[in-house]
Amino acid sequence: MNIQNAQKAVDEWIKAHGVRYFNELTNMAQLTEEVGEVARIIARRYGEQSEKESDKNKDLGEELADVLFVVLCLANQTGIDLQQSFDKKLDLKAKRDHDRHHGNEKLK
Repeated sequence: MNIQNAQKAVDEWIKAHGVRYFNELTNMAQLTEEVGEVARIIARRYGEQSEKESDKNKDLGEELADVLFVVLCLANQTGIDLQQSFDKKLDLKAKRDHDRHHGNEKLK
């Protein structure tokens, strides 16, 4: 599924299951909450913090999908074609960063 199709699927889901989109500020707060859940899993599973028993069954993929869902909601409600924006950003990064990291000693 490409990003345009994902945006359409989210919009259809909202129309079928939701009353309406939450407002942008509410979705921004929700996005922050979801990113925090991703950070919690990564900090405990891959970082130096001890993983709590209650965190061991948390699904990182599911939490990342929650982040993506809210990002797609925000794009839809603000009129952003995220596919176009992503393609533009990827092209910019490819041009700007093509040789940037090859000489980075920290990455060797």
